[in-house]
Amino acid sequence: MKENLKSLFEGCWTVPNLLSLIRILLIPVFGVLFYQGEIAWAVVVLVLSGLTDFFDGKIARRFNQISALGKILDPIADKLTQITIAVVIFLEFQKSTDPTIHWFKWVFLVFLFKELLMVIVGAIMLACGLRPGAAEIYGKVATFVFYAVMVLVIAFGPEIGALRAWFTLPTPAMVVLVILSAVLTVVALLSYVPATFRQFKEKKQNSTPKKDTEE
Repeated sequence: MKENLKSLFEGCWTVPNLLSLIRILLIPVFGVLFYQGEIAWAVVVLVLSGLTDFFDGKIARRFNQISALGKILDPIADKLTQITIAVVIFLEFQKSTDPTIHWFKWVFLVFLFKELLMVIVGAIMLACGLRPGAAEIYGKVATFVFYAVMVLVIAFGPEIGALRAWFTLPTPAMVVLVILSAVLTVVALLSYVPATFRQFKEKKQNSTPKKDTEE
């Protein structure tokens, strides 16, 4: 365990890791602003969070600052951010008197379930000395669409949109966009399954003592 932790923090002082840390620190800021009704500022924080997510990967690849910690810190920041967004919108839509929106709030639990499951599985993998896989293309697309859709909902969504006085996203359009994001989220989750099972299988095979077949 000590060796795993030591290797995890080797070369951790990088700009991408700092951006991931900033993204984590922005999570409570977003939650407090949203709760206090400062929705416009919450949107600004969410956009800033999305930009740090975009640039940390670009910088890591461009300047060869990819680290073992970054491969864990970046997805953790994503997951905590997405969990927070899903929870606050779920709670906000729960107050709605519109039957469609009130029912529709349950779709946001798809995002919550997916991220919680990945956090739990990731923690189990780390405890077993395994490294959770890096985001596949499905995961990257799902994350981008999630951020884009949630910014639209929080900025222009019916009842909660900070800028809905200028333009309100029609409820059917919001429903379609969120369901599309939820479908991509499920696809992204399924894309991690083969590699995850393969790692556990290989670890089991490596830890099983080989029987002496010689007579």
